[in-house]
Amino acid sequence: MATRTAHLREVWITDSGVATGAGLSLEETWQTLLTGKTAIRDITRFPVTSYRSNLGSCITKLQPSGSASLIHVLLHLLVDQIGPVPEDSLLVTATTKAGIDNLEKLKRGVAAQSRDILPSALSSIIAQKLSLTNNRSLNISAACASSTVAVAQAAALISSGAIESAVISSADVITEFVFSGFSALQVLSPFPCKPFDKYRAGLSLGEGASFLTLMSASRAKRLGLHEKGIIAGFGIANDAVHITAPDRNGSGLIKAVMRAMDVAKIKKDNIAGISAHGTGTIHNDLMELAAFHSVFDEDCPPIYSVKGCIGHTFGAAGGIEIVLGNKALSEQTIPPTVGFSEPETGAEGLVSSQPLSIKGDYLLVTNSGFGGINAAIVLKRGAQL
Repeated sequence: MATRTAHLREVWITDSGVATGAGLSLEETWQTLLTGKTAIRDITRFPVTSYRSNLGSCITKLQPSGSASLIHVLLHLLVDQIGPVPEDSLLVTATTKAGIDNLEKLKRGVAAQSRDILPSALSSIIAQKLSLTNNRSLNISAACASSTVAVAQAAALISSGAIESAVISSADVITEFVFSGFSALQVLSPFPCKPFDKYRAGLSLGEGASFLTLMSASRAKRLGLHEKGIIAGFGIANDAVHITAPDRNGSGLIKAVMRAMDVAKIKKDNIAGISAHGTGTIHNDLMELAAFHSVFDEDCPPIYSVKGCIGHTFGAAGGIEIVLGNKALSEQTIPPTVGFSEPETGAEGLVSSQPLSIKGDYLLVTNSGFGGINAAIVLKRGAQL
């Protein structure tokens, strides 16, 4: 990542989209969010009776088909939304487990495409569907901050002048392999997750995908495209405290947020709202609240999490939340934190179960993951969405 910020070029979001359990498009997911409804429900894809929870936010259109992973179906739903992309665009993908469902098949003696298991499978699938021929791709697997890191890396390359255009795509699916792992960690909530709520009991898994097309302002203008949003700042830091637990003081997240605001050349009072990681686990939510209060003091802007609606979508979480955050900034509306009712200490007056109007040009998006990784993106309001 560049350490000098004096001559960074502006990075425009020219296209974006999502597919989640709450909707197969940005608009459908956004409208579900605004209603305060949850897409977390009983899982029927595999047996769940022996696990800590039976709940997740699955996309009903994702059904097993032959030897291919569910990741193919999910990416097909996503790629259909992507507009024309310059052939010289860098493709950046992000995932934690890619087509891990095919590993389950192979272990059970069922025919499966073994190449789908590798994270690099996303690059080949998307490049083929978008007819990208320049063989330029990069995959990021940084736990649950994967797609946030991917956006940061692509934005850094564009802002420094190394590239002109990039497509960032993230995707992860709910499989029994992943579900059993989180159950073994005892972090699955027996009821739909309640981010920042005093009575939260863990996270709810979700699945989904996102894409963002990023370009330098000059390239976008030459193509007659408008800025639907701007990646104004980015920061990545690692607290190096524990393999799965965050630093209780939020040191890594604080560094990532401060770096993102430094790159954006803004002050803390420019931030109109925060899209938090907000998993609903005891320690993650407390860590984030500690970090935000440390950065913003007594002037912390409103905080929200979308995971009470769409669940925790693993490595796709950041990408989805950046797209939704850009929508929130454009609409000057923060969506409700679904499942929230009784505030945890530190969340009073900051988190709401109702949509909130905001005024401002900047929104902060943060994500954290296993291994102590933390990433932050500062979004700037664009002219069009």
